[in-house]
Amino acid sequence: MSRPVKHSLTLSGHRTSVSLEDEFWLAFREIARDRGQAVNALAAEIDRARGLEMGLASAIRLFVLRELQMKLAERTP
Repeated sequence: MSRPVKHSLTLSGHRTSVSLEDEFWLAFREIARDRGQAVNALAAEIDRARGLEMGLASAIRLFVLRELQMKLAERTP
């Protein structure tokens, strides 16, 4: 796994940066594309739902994990 890489995002008109490993960035972009959403829009959605006790990077990682788990569950008979 790679080291975290910082990327800039715009959430509700405010710039922020999030550090994620390349593998998570790739999966996050793919999920956004599959949903027909911009990465910033999906990140803003996750940001609004995450609560104050969790950082945005952790919330995105958990979101990616859950999405991939759901895809696996759909493929399992």
